[in-house]
Amino acid sequence: MTAKNADAAVLGKLSLLDRFLPVWILVAMAMGLGLGKLVPGIQSALDSVSIGQTSLPIALGLMLMMYPVLAKVRYEEMGHVAGDRRLLWLSLLLNWVIGPALMFVLAWTFLPDQPAFRTGLIVIGLARCIAMVLIWNDLACGDSEAAALLVAINSVFQILAYALLGTFYLKILPGWLGLDTQDVQFSTWDITKAVLIFLGIPLVAGYLTRRIGLRAKGRVWYEQKFIPRISPFALYGLLFTIIIMFALQGDAIISSPISVLNIAIPLLVYFIIMWGVSFFLGIKSKLGYPKTATLAFTAAGNNFELAIAVSVGVWGVTSGQALAGVIGPLIEVPALVALVYVSLWLMRRLTEKRTS
Repeated sequence: MTAKNADAAVLGKLSLLDRFLPVWILVAMAMGLGLGKLVPGIQSALDSVSIGQTSLPIALGLMLMMYPVLAKVRYEEMGHVAGDRRLLWLSLLLNWVIGPALMFVLAWTFLPDQPAFRTGLIVIGLARCIAMVLIWNDLACGDSEAAALLVAINSVFQILAYALLGTFYLKILPGWLGLDTQDVQFSTWDITKAVLIFLGIPLVAGYLTRRIGLRAKGRVWYEQKFIPRISPFALYGLLFTIIIMFALQGDAIISSPISVLNIAIPLLVYFIIMWGVSFFLGIKSKLGYPKTATLAFTAAGNNFELAIAVSVGVWGVTSGQALAGVIGPLIEVPALVALVYVSLWLMRRLTEKRTS
């Protein structure tokens, strides 16, 4: 596919569900607000059966978001790291050092007096993308094998490092900097438990599903038949969770719509900076366009499913932290689609430069 044809086909290559994801999210928000008005006793009904602070229906919705994504991950390719060490180390640096640090700075810069939203943004910054990044990478003509490897590494890293990084960026680092964190209440075990439940269970299920599916039916059937059948359920889980969350948060949102804007601005700045820095480093490291695009999109995207799950599990479904997680994909989708176009334009420029 030529760069020109790729540019013209970006939206056409997205499925109907993915293409209009911001629309579905807005519809789900509106449905949630309406449900909250029509069924005022919804919170007590949801809390009647709970896992910690999370009602069982929401917990199931959160895990449903994660399972199809984790069943896609090519775990069997994690051993092929030796292909390009530069890509691996740059990805680790961007995803687990620069990304969380940048979100920490943006959260404290834009939301110094709104601790719940600020914490929600930091939680998002720690949740590295393992889902939609494969779509953005494909649309931008990135390296699909490299993307699969980086997604697999991010999945495992989040199990091992998420809770420790959460404690560092929410408690330890603010303390070192003399920032007030008295209103940020949580324990490391709270985050660990949320990650183990809402990422660990779907991760094990996704890994076993892939391993058994590949062995029983082969790669072609698994990736061309099975995965397309289960993929929409990730969106269904996300939309279900958004409906319930907005049903419970409706009054707070309607009374302060500026909150959505306060969350959206630092997120948009984050996407632009992370993508730009990552693309620049990839070009300077002479990775070539496909791997540079993969590096940029895997570093810029975030795992909002996990961020929502952790926020709901630790602070509750009506928390400002959870609201920040829900606003995330509403901003991420149009922002990264726009960056796909930027990436394809840069691909043309790089091609013209080499041939001139």
